[in-house]
Amino acid sequence: MHCPFCQHVDTRVIDSRVSDDGATIRRRRECAACGERFSTLETIELKLPVIVKGDGRREPFDARKLRLGFDRALHKRPVSEEQVEAAVRAVVHQLRMTAEREVASRRVGEFVMAELRKLDHVGYVRFASVYRDFQDVDDFREELDRLERELPPGEAQLPLLDEGNRGQSHISPKKKDR
Repeated sequence: MHCPFCQHVDTRVIDSRVSDDGATIRRRRECAACGERFSTLETIELKLPVIVKGDGRREPFDARKLRLGFDRALHKRPVSEEQVEAAVRAVVHQLRMTAEREVASRRVGEFVMAELRKLDHVGYVRFASVYRDFQDVDDFREELDRLERELPPGEAQLPLLDEGNRGQSHISPKKKDR
């Protein structure tokens, strides 16, 4: 492996650690020429299916795009990085398990929605609003109603709507100055 600092071809491994899930190995390396240290990640490379877009275009699967979709949906939500990484890995695993050479982008979206639904309902609805192209408030309301109907009793997440204010704004009016 070339040194990222001086481009020398001789680097040696100082330390190796396997990740908790066993999917990656982190290696600490040192350059024989300049002495700088750096880390590398080693992962298994499996061929993932080509993604077929709605307009028929085909493009290679891009895990960065997948992660970006999760990040946008979960922006400022109480979901840890570890949970997001696990969800991304779950979607990639589902893609591998299809054993197909091509997968429709709609199917990938369904995999993402299933994972978001487990993680955070607000993130799920955010993603669904773009994915399903919501046109108005009624589309949001229908999705919220469907989500609430399908939730098992005692679900650990916060309620989607305050039951007393269902369909009303959650912004309280300003109090008059005394």
